[in-house]
Amino acid sequence: MSLTEEILSQLPGDVLGNLRQSDRTLASLRGGNTPLPTVVKTSQQPLGPLDGDVIVCGGTLGILIACALAVRGVGVVLIERGTLRGREQEWNISRSELDVFLTLNLLSDEELAEAIATQYNPGRVSFLGGSEIWVEDVLNIGVDPVYLLERLKTRFLAAGGRLRENTPFTEVVIHPDGVKVNNQFTARLLIDAMGHLSPISQQARQGKKPDALCLVVGTCAQGLPTNQTGDLLLSFTSLQHQCQYFWEAFPARDGRTTYLFTYIDAEPHRLTLEDLFGEYLRLLPEYQGVELNQLTIRRALFGFFPTYRQSPLITPWGRILPAGDSSGSQSPLSFGGFGAMVRHLQRLTLGIQEALETDQLSAQALAMLQPYQPSLSVTWLFQKAMSVSLNQKIAPEQINQLLDSVFQEMQALGTPVLKPFLQDIVQFSALTQTLLKTSLSHPGLIAKIIPQVGWVNLLDWLRHYLYLAIYTILFSGSPMLETWIRLQPQEQQYYWHRWIDAWKYGSGSDFKS
Repeated sequence: MSLTEEILSQLPGDVLGNLRQSDRTLASLRGGNTPLPTVVKTSQQPLGPLDGDVIVCGGTLGILIACALAVRGVGVVLIERGTLRGREQEWNISRSELDVFLTLNLLSDEELAEAIATQYNPGRVSFLGGSEIWVEDVLNIGVDPVYLLERLKTRFLAAGGRLRENTPFTEVVIHPDGVKVNNQFTARLLIDAMGHLSPISQQARQGKKPDALCLVVGTCAQGLPTNQTGDLLLSFTSLQHQCQYFWEAFPARDGRTTYLFTYIDAEPHRLTLEDLFGEYLRLLPEYQGVELNQLTIRRALFGFFPTYRQSPLITPWGRILPAGDSSGSQSPLSFGGFGAMVRHLQRLTLGIQEALETDQLSAQALAMLQPYQPSLSVTWLFQKAMSVSLNQKIAPEQINQLLDSVFQEMQALGTPVLKPFLQDIVQFSALTQTLLKTSLSHPGLIAKIIPQVGWVNLLDWLRHYLYLAIYTILFSGSPMLETWIRLQPQEQQYYWHRWIDAWKYGSGSDFKS
């Protein structure tokens, strides 16, 4: 029996079985033999009277957008395959990002305070052979998902929302005047919040393999040394199994959460989640300075996050809008999930409401709600620089040396440069300053990175970098358009508002310190 089997078999539930099921799904995705769903169909027959305005599929994170719309008077039906309930493990986020729950009138000040389960400061960034960087107020808040989702569920129902639990999504038929889900629920628009493996997203991507994957494993455990700080991004090993390992750690209410993650391509012969969990257990004692037999593991955590260069996802259908992970709106450096949904929650809420009010529900109109964002696209090169191809040969310490050099330069440039990047937001000025300083200070290291990432990827990155500059300029001038936009027909106003949102988020100008 392996150490992974020994540890996971002691936990409640079939954790080992669930891990292996995730690996089977991962293997199918890597092999390109995932069955292609045909859950989206079309009909030319009008539906007539509808049940509501919006159907949201996927409740765990879908409740955020469902509640925000219901509070604004939109008729929403939310369907969830199981019981709508948050998991026990906290969601880590930065405090400023939580203000959207107050802005959209989803929680009171008291409820938001109650939703915060843990807080810590500072967070550490460190790489093998380099020095430590400490930063305040980044991913330092642990939100209690059980409490948060329960409060949002209550608020949703009080606002007139209709919840259908234990109702798995099976199909949607698009009609000229609306959608019909599971041959039962009808509305003008479907919002797909079913996550990375949404059958709607899989059908839209037509079986395309991911361009990259992030594999994550970890635990929440008691018995670790008392530590009220966190690790945001840490590496203490060189390349292992053609992977660069990164770690995160956060205090939790019932212990301490530690994650091991790595960025890899989707080649079939890469590490499995079970392999990576074995690596996690092998290295955890060195990372945390504690023997495994001293720990009481409360929960095991694991998952994989596929990422696609063609993101956010634009579906070929009208009346369907992917949101959150199903849209691929997170960067390839991010786990997505809660943080990605929260970041875009206000933008999507106001945009969806305006789309409904102006009847802009065609594929072209809805594509404006998930626009191209150069601030996310430029991070593909960073992901490439933090990984290595299966048969590629680079110095074992090269990735650590690069990251240490880059973060040292960002720290020297100050918090306005460092903090946005750690919150997965890239801005033109900060990026340009960092690149210039790193290139001048470490020209030899930069020269080594070019063959690692490849000239094709570098040239593609330059295109996104140029658009990052353009979007920054366009958003800076957008206030001058406001008076003129108000004079336009409502339909045209919808499109102009979406362009301004695209410039704002696409330039990283939505960052809140």
